Amino acid sequence: MIRSLGRRGIHVVAADSNPRSPGFRSRYAAERLVYPPPTIDGQATVTALARAASERRIDLVIPVGEGTTVLVSGARERFGDGTVLALPDAEAFETARDKLATVELAARLGVPTPRTILVRTAAEALRHAADLRWPVVLKPQASRKVLERGEMEAFGVEYAADGTALAAQMAPLEGHCAVLLQEYCRGEGHGVGLLMDRGQPLLAFQHRRLREVPFTGGPSSLRDSVPLDPVLFEHSARLLEALHWTGPAMVEFKVGPEGPSLMEINGRLWGSLALAVKSGVDFPGRIVDVFLSPLTEPAAGRDFGYAVGVRSRDLGLELSWIASVLAPRSAHPFLEAPRRREAAAAALRLFDPRDGFDVLDAGDPMPGLAEVAGIAAKVPRHLGRALRRFSLPGAARPETRAQSR
Repeated sequence: MIRSLGRRGIHVVAADSNPRSPGFRSRYAAERLVYPPPTIDGQATVTALARAASERRIDLVIPVGEGTTVLVSGARERFGDGTVLALPDAEAFETARDKLATVELAARLGVPTPRTILVRTAAEALRHAADLRWPVVLKPQASRKVLERGEMEAFGVEYAADGTALAAQMAPLEGHCAVLLQEYCRGEGHGVGLLMDRGQPLLAFQHRRLREVPFTGGPSSLRDSVPLDPVLFEHSARLLEALHWTGPAMVEFKVGPEGPSLMEINGRLWGSLALAVKSGVDFPGRIVDVFLSPLTEPAAGRDFGYAVGVRSRDLGLELSWIASVLAPRSAHPFLEAPRRREAAAAALRLFDPRDGFDVLDAGDPMPGLAEVAGIAAKVPRHLGRALRRFSLPGAARPETRAQSR
């Protein structure tokens, strides 16, 4: 985002809760702002951002991380009339955040989804699991929950192969969030990134996930651009059109032997945005055009062209993927795990320029160097954790994913 906007001559204020943020080192960051961590004190985060937007006369605020996006969306009234928020309508945003509402919308529109049942307790989950095929996925209805004092509770996706595992995974979630029980879909992860203007697609881009962290399912560490699939595009555009969506969103699918199945609508900027930009799709620049152009002006024309076969990796996530594959086997043996020799091959081509990087860039080198330094600083902690996993009995058990941050 910072590079793309800066190259267009836009005055960019880089903002992050991490004072060592690689983005602060970019040559295109004209100013910098450190705000309180949204996971600890969301109210202070919003106060700092709203004050800075007023004092620095910011025209457009573009939230990026999920926590910050949720907080800013819930406090739209705190930002003055002179500042535009790059967000969709509040109701549309909440529908995309609510995974049950997303599944229900998809059902009305004929977009395929996994079989889904909403549960709130372990007993309820065990009662309904018989209606689904094992293994099942436990997907929190919302991955972020803002508590009364402003701190944020985060939830992750889990898996269960039988009733015993299901009860164990549900126990820590009871009283914290409702859970979608879904049949596990095998297949390849695809994301369709779109920029919409009042329900009409302006930009479209599709990528395939080559590696995910964890490998059971999560953000991609390595991905490539692929041709826009007309079926996936139609499903994605129909969902966002129904929400009268304005702004960026990525619609995620699993594509397997039984065809595509909707995973979720990521109603914000996505982690692999760098790949789209490298492939020739200027999402950042067009976002500015959409939100700062008068509403009476017609949207600019569609642009669905981009380079295919481009790759890009998140270096930190790629190292995590390699470590996770080399570590003791997954706690979910029913999920197909990559072979250790694949991790060795990935390590050998870590710096192969053909795969590219999200942050490392010869024309703007300092963010990449800051990223590498940040990764190096974490190595001793991760190494110690890995050694403990090797030495402690039962260390491969999954960690509780409900946590207050």
